[in-house]
Amino acid sequence: MDLVIEAGPGSGGTTAAVYRALRVAIADGRLPAGHRLPASRALAADLGVSRGSVAGAYERLVAEGHLTARVGAGTFVAEARTPRQPPRSVPDPLRPRAGWAAGPDPTSGNEEKPRYDFRVGIPDASLFPFDTWRRMVGAELRLRANAPGTYADPYGHPALRAAIARYLGYARGLRTTADDVLVTNGAQHAFDLIGRVLLRPGDTVAVEDPGYPPARALFASLGARIVGVPVDAEGLVVDELPAHARIVYVTPSHQFPLGPVLSPERRRRLLDWARRRQAAIVEDDYDSEFRFGSRPLEPLRALDRCERVLYVGTFSKTMLPTIRTGFLLAPPSLRPVLAAARQLGDGYGHVAMQAALARFIEEGQLARHVRRARREYAARHARIVAALTRLPQFEVIPSAAGLHVTALLDRAPAGTAKPRGLAFDDLARYGGDRQGVVLGFGAVDPLRIDEGLAALAALL
Repeated sequence: MDLVIEAGPGSGGTTAAVYRALRVAIADGRLPAGHRLPASRALAADLGVSRGSVAGAYERLVAEGHLTARVGAGTFVAEARTPRQPPRSVPDPLRPRAGWAAGPDPTSGNEEKPRYDFRVGIPDASLFPFDTWRRMVGAELRLRANAPGTYADPYGHPALRAAIARYLGYARGLRTTADDVLVTNGAQHAFDLIGRVLLRPGDTVAVEDPGYPPARALFASLGARIVGVPVDAEGLVVDELPAHARIVYVTPSHQFPLGPVLSPERRRRLLDWARRRQAAIVEDDYDSEFRFGSRPLEPLRALDRCERVLYVGTFSKTMLPTIRTGFLLAPPSLRPVLAAARQLGDGYGHVAMQAALARFIEEGQLARHVRRARREYAARHARIVAALTRLPQFEVIPSAAGLHVTALLDRAPAGTAKPRGLAFDDLARYGGDRQGVVLGFGAVDPLRIDEGLAALAALL
């Protein structure tokens, strides 16, 4: 325990100084109620004072009711302790620069699970093979128990980079190698690295409108000028791209949140536009693993002949968000600086976790899990679409992939969802000018889908 002991002239001696330091720590909450204090001998050694000084301070605090002594157990901070001091008033506090006024999204915390949980972007954790994953992570932790204390590769664990390259080869038809792969802490981390090495303040980033808010907010936080580009039944309207965009962010496999696939013609035109404008395309392969209809089109990266595409993926939906692992495939000209940016930021990822994920992929566990989850999600997707089709208020936007369904409305929901146990997204929060709802089905109890949609219809 680290205490500041002021025991100079006029302080009343060492015992009084220890007493004051402990009482201040209790008052300001550094020593919370129920906290067990060190033994007097141990604290005296830490502070460089006599044991008698600490024992005397303990006795005085016990007598005043700030501490309680339990025979055979130790000395604890009492429940009825001195109230915490109010925060100091700072006349001219530090302020963030423009763009950093907002805090984290309150829906991203660990709030109580709603009864009808149609929140977007949450996979069903009950489908995940935790026992297998726990065994693999445990084995990697044991393997590294006696490893030398060295820093790891900012590109990522070599075995995981190779496993991701092979996985993308058979799952997405991408011709790639381990050298192409940079392991990240999810998709947002990849967007951050891209923005830091490509964008200057004031550069233009074109995003889909409506589109994915976290990517838009991240590029804006780096000082970029964000320009929304309309989306229609064929995906991003390439003719509406701003002429001087430095980056185009797109979700071609399953546009978020409306769901269309970027058509082959639009893909060719987008790549040609990027070549002519010397711009970068950030391809977010959003939810491409969970397709329920036709086979997916080739990723933009597979069609790219001018090395303009940065391909971003994540395991947050296929596995779990808490695994915090994604990947970035970048042109050779950018790989060294992206790795340097990674090293400057957080250095590298969790080695044991990355090694376990490599085994999970190589042993076929990921492919097996995705097949099982795809069947379950396809059933939920079909059930939600069928139920919405029976409700006249909703116009379902066709989609054949992902973990959500979007439906248009002629008006915004009129009631309050939370008291009814409902959680869903208003389409308006993603941009555009259309009214509707976005309903995720990864977290919802399948037995409550019809009941939840009936509760939603009652809000209109």
